[in-house]
Amino acid sequence: MEIDTLRDANFALLDDAVDDWSTLVKSLEGLKKDAEDDLRKSADNADWAGVNAEVSKEFIGKTAGEFADAHTQAKSIHQILSDTVGELKGYHRQLVEAIDGGRKKNLTVIAYEGGFTVTTSAPPEARRAMDQDDKGHITALRDEIQGILDKATESDDSARTVLQALVDQSEMGFSDASYADRDSAAKAIADAEAMARVAKKDPHEVTNTELAALNSALVKYKTDPLFAERFATSVGPKGLLDFWAGIADPYQAAYDPARSKQAKQLQKNLGITIGRATLSDSAAMASWKSKMLGIGENQLGIDDASNPTGFAVMSNLMRFGDYDDRFLNDYGNKLIGYDRKVNGEGVSLWVNNVNQGDLNFWDYKNDRGRDPMTGFLEALGHNPDASTQFFASPDVTSDPDDKNFKVNEHLKYLTQERVWVSDTTLQGDDDYVAGRDALGHALEAATTGFAHDTDVKEIIAAGGGHRTADTAAVMEQVSYLYGSENGPKMLHEQPELADSLGKMAGAYIDDIDYSLSGVGDHMRDQATFPPQYHGRANFTEEGAINFLSVLGQNETSHAAVTAAQHLYTLSAMDAHPPTSEQNIERAHDALMNGAEVRGILDNSRVQQAETTYKGDAEEANKSLGRSSDWVKVGAGAVVAGGIAAIPLPGSTAAALVIAPVAADTAGQVVNTFIGHGVDHAVDDKEQKPAEKAQMTRTEFYGKGAEQLGSAYSAYVNGSKGGAEVANKEKWASDIESAYYGVGSHENEHRGRTPYED
Repeated sequence: MEIDTLRDANFALLDDAVDDWSTLVKSLEGLKKDAEDDLRKSADNADWAGVNAEVSKEFIGKTAGEFADAHTQAKSIHQILSDTVGELKGYHRQLVEAIDGGRKKNLTVIAYEGGFTVTTSAPPEARRAMDQDDKGHITALRDEIQGILDKATESDDSARTVLQALVDQSEMGFSDASYADRDSAAKAIADAEAMARVAKKDPHEVTNTELAALNSALVKYKTDPLFAERFATSVGPKGLLDFWAGIADPYQAAYDPARSKQAKQLQKNLGITIGRATLSDSAAMASWKSKMLGIGENQLGIDDASNPTGFAVMSNLMRFGDYDDRFLNDYGNKLIGYDRKVNGEGVSLWVNNVNQGDLNFWDYKNDRGRDPMTGFLEALGHNPDASTQFFASPDVTSDPDDKNFKVNEHLKYLTQERVWVSDTTLQGDDDYVAGRDALGHALEAATTGFAHDTDVKEIIAAGGGHRTADTAAVMEQVSYLYGSENGPKMLHEQPELADSLGKMAGAYIDDIDYSLSGVGDHMRDQATFPPQYHGRANFTEEGAINFLSVLGQNETSHAAVTAAQHLYTLSAMDAHPPTSEQNIERAHDALMNGAEVRGILDNSRVQQAETTYKGDAEEANKSLGRSSDWVKVGAGAVVAGGIAAIPLPGSTAAALVIAPVAADTAGQVVNTFIGHGVDHAVDDKEQKPAEKAQMTRTEFYGKGAEQLGSAYSAYVNGSKGGAEVANKEKWASDIESAYYGVGSHENEHRGRTPYED
């Protein structure tokens, strides 16, 4: 900064700017509140239909969000300007005081373009001698002034840097980047550049101490947009890939447990930071994303990790983090395009004895990270909107029962055409294919709108389900494929998808019930099974039966769907208490539908167990015994906001079935299933230990009927009128007919037969 610029500065315009931004912040705060309280809430509560439901509601929601972002950005800019103006005023005062102090010592400050000089206030002919005599004071004043100018320059440059970085975050609209002051924003950028210098070093020369410092910084700034963007663009796409490949190289980590521990955390932290960076619209980040896509299929030309391709490295980083939807889709399009060329029945390009480039530290024994499709699909599993787009229906107007029904090419390739190879270590499970498990995670996200491993608290806090017409269109395709004639074979050969398919069906159990509620595809019961979102999934009656009959064959998927169906049926009965004839009729219809679905699932489970364990009745009975244990998950279910989070039956992980319910909160019927209300009639506690895992088909069906009867009993309990109507209309007979006579015999007429090797 020039001395005259600071000395003669007129701060009136800057003060006006700060005042204007202060006023703008207050105005935007009011608009933000109005947009949230009036605009968004009105849109959410409105009964939209047609195009308005798909376009207008979403647009209004985004517009309300823009007001919030505008307020955030304006507040940050105001704070940065206010801090900078305050500092510059302080440096202005210091400069004036320094010059005045020098004048009292007969020193003069003379400015010129590009600098200044300090001399004595003496006539020209005597100045040289006096300057020499007063050299100490001259030097001290010169250094003082230069120090003030340096600080003022730093303040000005820092403000310019952070303001520019802030507005560059969003090409259109506003950024949600929030900073309380200029220094915190400036420090984020400075720390990003410091950490980038570590990442640009030869990875073999990076010490464990430096890795620890890098991990700490990435954790500290994991949500900071300026840090993420500056770090990513400073390191560069090729530099990032070279760095991670070098750090992850198994020959380095194998002999240094401390380094391996740091590397594992670095994989996660880098993924989260880079994901945050991709959300930036800056020109530098746009270039970064384009270059990263260009590197994908090329080998990096390094000695580490078997000289991997860009896809192999980046896919292992993107297992973690929230990524830009367009970037993920562009990346996936290129990856699948290349994978189609190199994947086949012969030796896999990715998984082979030559490739020792283990780039994944998470669940390493079963997933070495050599197949880039796995990491990419895990990324989709954590980015629901991107996943829904990636598996979008090519034709949303066709019905699943149409012989010309079209399936997304990515979905078709990954479920029916791609050759999947196990990528385990010698200590892992050779039969397990991590990529197929990741595909299930991606499809869960695409169909439910939630990340596949979303915490129950986050689900409840979301205030309801995230299903849309687009997620439903993906679900229809999944049901079409796995409910097809080839469905039993697909499920048997892709066991890693069983839990995900069960969770997906559970998430759409209300739409499945609706599809089964009519005669064929006519006269469906919308009053009992109302849509909970616009554009609900259409499975068709035949399609729903086919899909359920396939899922019922597998122990895991059977348990997930059964638990979701039972809870939904109970909630529908709670939603229609026995206080009127109309309510009782709808509760009856919900219970009959639930009984039919349960019959289809249970019959498939019995048939598959007997087919799988031919001649071994004990093993078949054990399988049925395990399939009856789903009821135990009731104690862990949480119901709120129109959804239920149900622990996945049989899972040791914190996996959840996110199922719709008909009532916002748990009522008395649901409470027969949750907590202490679990029906003791179906509890195994009185059985001998040796008998717990064994159950004949008769006992298995008996438990199913008993659970339905328990629901019936809980509904009419305490309601004399309800009990009279139920007895008069012979509900008990209807339940048994729906469960035994329709559901359990459905597969004899429709549905898919058991899988046979």
